[in-house]
Amino acid sequence: ADLYFIVAVYKNNAINTLSFVVGWIYFAAWALSYYPQIITNYMRKSVSGLNFDYLALNIVGFTLYSLFNLGLYFIPEVEDEYFQKYPGGLNPIQENDVFNTLHATLATSLLIAQCFLYETGGQKVSTTAKAILGIFAILLSSSLIISLINAMQWLNFLYFCSYIKLTITLIKYVPQALMNYRRKSTHGWSIGTVLLDFTGGVFSVLQMILNAYNY
Repeated sequence: ADLYFIVAVYKNNAINTLSFVVGWIYFAAWALSYYPQIITNYMRKSVSGLNFDYLALNIVGFTLYSLFNLGLYFIPEVEDEYFQKYPGGLNPIQENDVFNTLHATLATSLLIAQCFLYETGGQKVSTTAKAILGIFAILLSSSLIISLINAMQWLNFLYFCSYIKLTITLIKYVPQALMNYRRKSTHGWSIGTVLLDFTGGVFSVLQMILNAYNY
């Protein structure tokens, strides 16, 4: 086998330090973003302002993304497939990625558990959300079968999981926004969750920009 070394050289130490700080800011923002809603639900003993479609989409998205991160980080065969596809590259999944997605899945599960404990305002997961999740389930099942018969690499199956997660990320706030609009109220919905989520996203992009310039 060929032996090679990858050396990452940055241009400016101050920018490198700033990137490190920015990385921890977005890590903390995303890690904390679930708790304002959890606390709001607990204080009100109600989840009537929280949209169930958002929760259904979110738990599926984070579960799939956890599969992607766990597979690429812990399964040597999948990692080998990655390096065959990107020779000389680095595994993009790190410990904090695994922790973040598992934590997000657990936190979202806690929010869903609150829906069984507290007053719901008669909410249910909508037919539209069920249809969307049904389509995702069919697509995932098909790709899983293709992978099981070795017609597709497991890495590609995990990438497919991540693409569905990306799609969910793009649409998951729509049901909540529509619900707020129809109710003409955001009562029961924590804006803190969105602000922290938005902050995490902004600082994540900022870190990518800093690293792209500095390396």
